[in-house]
Amino acid sequence: MNVLSVSSLNEQIKTLLETTFSRVLVEGELSRITFHNSGHIYFTLKDSTSTLKAVMFKGNASKLKFQLQEGQKVILDGAITLYKPRGEYQINCFCIQPSGQGALALAYEQLKQKLSDKGYFAPEIKKQLPKFPKKIALITSATGAALQDMLRVANSRYRAVEIDVYDVLVQGDSAALSIANAIAVSDTKDYDIIVIGRGGGSIEDLWAFNEEIVADAVFKAVTPIISAVGHEIDWVISDFVADLRSPTPSAAMQMCLPDTNELYQYIDALSAQLTQTVLQKTFNAKQELVHISNSYSRHSIEKKITQKLQEIKQIKESFAQTVSFKIQSFSKELENIKTRFPHVIDSKINIAQNQVITLQKMLESNNPKLKSKKGFAQISKDSRVIDISSLHVDDIFEAQSDKVSISAKVIKRNNI
Repeated sequence: MNVLSVSSLNEQIKTLLETTFSRVLVEGELSRITFHNSGHIYFTLKDSTSTLKAVMFKGNASKLKFQLQEGQKVILDGAITLYKPRGEYQINCFCIQPSGQGALALAYEQLKQKLSDKGYFAPEIKKQLPKFPKKIALITSATGAALQDMLRVANSRYRAVEIDVYDVLVQGDSAALSIANAIAVSDTKDYDIIVIGRGGGSIEDLWAFNEEIVADAVFKAVTPIISAVGHEIDWVISDFVADLRSPTPSAAMQMCLPDTNELYQYIDALSAQLTQTVLQKTFNAKQELVHISNSYSRHSIEKKITQKLQEIKQIKESFAQTVSFKIQSFSKELENIKTRFPHVIDSKINIAQNQVITLQKMLESNNPKLKSKKGFAQISKDSRVIDISSLHVDDIFEAQSDKVSISAKVIKRNNI
């Protein structure tokens, strides 16, 4: 569900109210009447249980035929509007009539009720008017001031429309038939809108538009019809049957034709909005492109190669430093070795010489040739010096002194 702002909600309510209650008749008592110095009249319409704020603007107020008084019972003819800044609705009065009916008024109400019961006034059958009509038919008196008013407004608002005038009687006994026939004929000509109307007058002057034959012709027409009869305060049966009621003939042209100046302003606004949108989208696209470019620069192959080359350079520098440090360490150690080597060699040689001397002395002490004791000889067997206790009977051995070596055989062995 969309979240609406207060202004958006009030705008939707305003549209709904003003399209749903574009014309209403309300009866009640006048209360709290204020005649503003602007010419507008503000008051409240009430009954026994409810009240309704109302306003009658200067243009309509100036046409009142009687003085409004507190407590007076009247019938308001107007449209529901909403004042958006405060969210308050009121009735905008086009005309006010004192309560009470004459003969024509009674006939009017009876026909109105009859047609209402037949569904002639149902809102759901009302046809929508095109926003940009190409052809319009005006059914009115060719000599009346209302036609000139409508043509003047059309010429000032929207010259692109084609307008055809169907000259008819707008009052008198034959007027209703003349109007009904013109509606039937124009409805076959592919017009976008048909406007029926005339200027103001008495209820008798406007009575042709209250005839059932006119109401039937309006109801049966396929083309959207605007009823523009009389002034703001004048309501006729064709107003209720038509797809749209206009308070005056000139207002009918304002309602069905777009205003060229407003269209130019709207186009200018759209152009400015489009320009702003394009600029914003261009700016966003540039920002996104910069972001993508920066992201690419951070993660591109070139960036990775540069990073790896930098790492290799750092490794080389670190390796060079390590090797240099090792060489310096080895150089110092080598110098130490060079310094210590002669002393170590001399020490080793001295030790070896001492060991040789010791071995020589041991050799001399064990050499049978050097032994001078009588009765002693060295016993050996198979060229190995052995202890005499290891000899057995029949073993052949050698006995050697410093001067003589003899071979012998064990004849007998005695353990001592």
